[in-house]
Amino acid sequence: MPSSESLIALKNIDFSYPDGRRVFSDLNLIFRDGQKAGLAGLNGCGKTTLLSVIMGLLYPQRGEVEIFGRARREEKDFKEIRAQMGFVFQDANDQLFCPTVADDIAFGPLNLGASRKEADLIVEKTLALLRLEGFGPRVTYDLSGGEKKLVSIGTALALNPRLLILDEPTTSLDEKTVARLEQILNDCGLPYIIASHDRSFLARTTHLVWTMTEGRLVEG
Repeated sequence: MPSSESLIALKNIDFSYPDGRRVFSDLNLIFRDGQKAGLAGLNGCGKTTLLSVIMGLLYPQRGEVEIFGRARREEKDFKEIRAQMGFVFQDANDQLFCPTVADDIAFGPLNLGASRKEADLIVEKTLALLRLEGFGPRVTYDLSGGEKKLVSIGTALALNPRLLILDEPTTSLDEKTVARLEQILNDCGLPYIIASHDRSFLARTTHLVWTMTEGRLVEG
């Protein structure tokens, strides 16, 4: 069950793009430790934009973004916590850029100060969780779309985050890979937010669903 600790709090958020298109109007969200939450809505409704605001990749014109109990207003505020939020991009190719699977998964831990030996152990543990044992030497470019998606999730898990944020994780995946993804989410033991247009997937993987409508979130 979720604890009372708030991991993410968005308060009275307004956001518009430079062309004047308004996406959010007085939007509020509270995400607590232990929750498994879904973010639903039609394509183009603002799900990815909302995740970008949470990650500090976009800034609202009004309102407050609070992560892990502190207001986050500038790049430096978000930089110190992004690794703890385990963001998984919609397109795995935006996340994978190293020659091999092992290199991609080790990249984050190494940059956070892990030794090569420690990073290698993290890679081994992460591949076991993904059920991709033996994939370490594989060339990332040659993987299937589903395999790339799983590895991109592995790069987030390797950072030992406090939560995961996944943007449309089932896009272009076959049923077998979606089932594996569901098992990974169940096994990882982390709270998470999943943005998806696939309500059946959200029904199987989350306890709470917010729907984006007219620039605000409603539960259900």
